[in-house]
Amino acid sequence: MVLTLYGIEGSPPVRAVLMVIEKLNIPDVEFIQVDLMKQEHKNEQFLKMNPHHTVPTLKDDDFIIWDSHAITAYLVSKYGKEKSLYPTELKQRATVDQRLHFDSGMLFPALIEAIKPIFYNERTSFKPETLEKISNVYELTEMILNSTWLAGDNLTLADICCYATISTLNIALPVNAEVYPKLSAWTKRCSQLDFVKKANLPGLTMLDELVKSKLA
Repeated sequence: MVLTLYGIEGSPPVRAVLMVIEKLNIPDVEFIQVDLMKQEHKNEQFLKMNPHHTVPTLKDDDFIIWDSHAITAYLVSKYGKEKSLYPTELKQRATVDQRLHFDSGMLFPALIEAIKPIFYNERTSFKPETLEKISNVYELTEMILNSTWLAGDNLTLADICCYATISTLNIALPVNAEVYPKLSAWTKRCSQLDFVKKANLPGLTMLDELVKSKLA
């Protein structure tokens, strides 16, 4: 088994995969940095591996897969000793899948809208309408947090992937505990997990410092 992960530590989807690797105690994973600002994800070698030129991209011997949700589900299915992170029971898995689609369809687009102009359009502040969109996805997350974790009483991939995104949205708009008490409590629970501290915090801190250095 030779696992190679291509990415950049500041990326929330990459951090989601790193958290799952840490949580599952998968040994000897090679991490190869891909500098997006230098367009390394669009060179010929990378495009042969992933025509969508996205990170994270995972290579498991001769098998290649991209998209953080697909990668994390694959890792749990292949390397997880127990499957609670991605339940096999139909309704539980459907709930986890729904939350993962919520991440890709609602949370992450709000993040891209906030962060991309800072890096590529030299904006020095967040647009008010972007902050409003983040508030809206916070409200939606608050509404679905009816248990300890996003998809029920057990920690799942839904928590890991959504936390990677929401902890980054927090850079643009900190979660207000008075307005979103359940979301605030959930983010605190996630942040205190050992594997989150080890695999999410370093990249999050790096991105936080970089974004703030570009703001007016």
